[in-house]
Amino acid sequence: MDLTNDDVAEILALLDSLPYDELDLQTPRFRLTLRRTPGGWTEESQTLTEPTAVTPAPNGSGASPAAPEPAAQPPASQPLAPQPPGMVAVPAPLPGTFYRAPRPGAAPFVEVGDEVREDTVVAIVETMKLMNSVHAGTRGRVAEICLENAEPVGQGTTLMWIEPVS
Repeated sequence: MDLTNDDVAEILALLDSLPYDELDLQTPRFRLTLRRTPGGWTEESQTLTEPTAVTPAPNGSGASPAAPEPAAQPPASQPLAPQPPGMVAVPAPLPGTFYRAPRPGAAPFVEVGDEVREDTVVAIVETMKLMNSVHAGTRGRVAEICLENAEPVGQGTTLMWIEPVS
């Protein structure tokens, strides 16, 4: 599929509307990194056209593609902390890296004591270079933030506790 100039302009307009300063996209054929600078977006691209390695099959009858090198394993799902009475856990939706703010140097989404609604974004979890918003899921007050910024998390790890209000 070929992108037209209008397609690229639409993508850049979308990027300009987002709070992120970097986009890193990798496919089996290429890698594209876009970074926001004072002058606009800069681009780094790289073609990934490595041939598939071939190794003999275990029974010696022909060849088969080599097994890919094992990828770094995401952190195992950390055990849930005991639930304080009356509190609601905000779990990590996916394994990845927990961030309290939308970008380095920015104010955290929430602090202990902040009032939140169900749809309030309280954190992000970066998974495979994608930023996934984490919503409070309940109306209440942030009672505890369980992790430090940029800490790896497993799916379901409790990120914070919310004291519900009626």
